[in-house]
Amino acid sequence: MTDGTADEWRGWRAATQAALYGPDGFYRRPEGPAGHFRTSVHASPLFAEAVARLLCRVDEALGRPPTLDFVDMAAGRGELVTGVLAALPADVAARTRAYAVEIADRTPGLDHRIEWLPEPPRGITGLLFANEWLDNVPVEIAEVDSAGVARRVLVRRDGTERLGEPLSGAEAGWLARWWPLPAEEGLRAEVGLPRDEAWADAVATVARGLAVAVDYAHTADARPLFGTLTGFRAGRETAPVPDGSCDITAHVALDAALEACAVPGGRVLTQRAALRALGVAGARPPLALATTQPAAYVRALASAGEAAELTAPGGLGDFGWLLQPVGIDRAPLGDLLVDVPDHEEQ
Repeated sequence: MTDGTADEWRGWRAATQAALYGPDGFYRRPEGPAGHFRTSVHASPLFAEAVARLLCRVDEALGRPPTLDFVDMAAGRGELVTGVLAALPADVAARTRAYAVEIADRTPGLDHRIEWLPEPPRGITGLLFANEWLDNVPVEIAEVDSAGVARRVLVRRDGTERLGEPLSGAEAGWLARWWPLPAEEGLRAEVGLPRDEAWADAVATVARGLAVAVDYAHTADARPLFGTLTGFRAGRETAPVPDGSCDITAHVALDAALEACAVPGGRVLTQRAALRALGVAGARPPLALATTQPAAYVRALASAGEAAELTAPGGLGDFGWLLQPVGIDRAPLGDLLVDVPDHEEQ
C-alpha cells in the first residue's frame, strides 16, 4: 500500500506524492510508464532522433566540448536516452555522457554508458531534457466555494473529495498571478508553484547548455475553467484516485515555469513548431517512389505517418516545449529560440 490510510483527508499534493512516488507507488511499478500510457518517445523513434539533433546543435553552441552531457529527466525505463545515443553521430556519441534520472530501479540490460541517478547531476554541460516530467510534479487543487473563496481540495485515498481551508500565502499569490479564478462556485485550478520551483531547480543544474521541458500545457490566456487533473491506467484515461493504481497528472502552466526560472532568453513553443525546426515533417513521399523503389516508399510513408502523429494539431503537436538556454551561443539553435508567427506553427 502507498502512504496514508483510506480515511485520511489530505491535499492533492501530498496524496499524489504518496500515490506516485511512495514505496509501492505507481512510478515504482516494474512495467513502467509505457505499460499505462504512450508518450512521444513511445510513438516513434523520430522523436529521439530529433532530440539527438537538438543535442548536436547544443554541442555546436558549446564549441564541441570534450565531454557533452545529456540528461533524460523522468527517464521511465530509459527509452529516450537509449534512442538518443543510438541516433548520435559517432564523434558526438563518443564524447557524450548520458544520464537517466528516475526514482525506479535501473532497467536491466540498459546500455552501460548510461548512468542511472535519482536526481540530475550538478554542473551539466549539454542538454537536460524533461519529457512529460512536470505534469507529474504533484500540486494542490483549488476550488471556489459558494462564497466565492478559493479553497484547498482535500482527498481520501479512494478519491472522495471535500473542501478544506482557503488558500493563503505563496499559493494564493501564485493563483492570483497565474490562474485567477472568478468567484463562481465549482471552478477549479491546479496551483503550479511546486512545478515552477522544480523547473527552476532543474535549470540550476545546467552550468552551460540548454534545458527543455515538454508537456501538456496551457497559458494564462486559455486556462481551463475546471482544471485538468486526471488519471491514466492501462492506456485509458480514468478518474484520478490517489491509491497507487493509476497515473495522476495535470497540464502544466509553462508560462509560469518560464518566468520562475529567472534566466533570460527562454521561450515556449508548440511541439509541432519545435519538431519541424528539428527536421520532423509529416509530408507524404512522392508517389513516383512507389514505382521505382516500393520498399523505400513504404518506409517513407510509415515515417511520414509517425511524423504526422508527433506534430498533429489537437494531439501531440499541441504539447508545449519550454526551452531555456544557459550561457551559450543561441545562433546554432536557430529558429527554436526565435519567435515563430502563429500561421507557421499550424
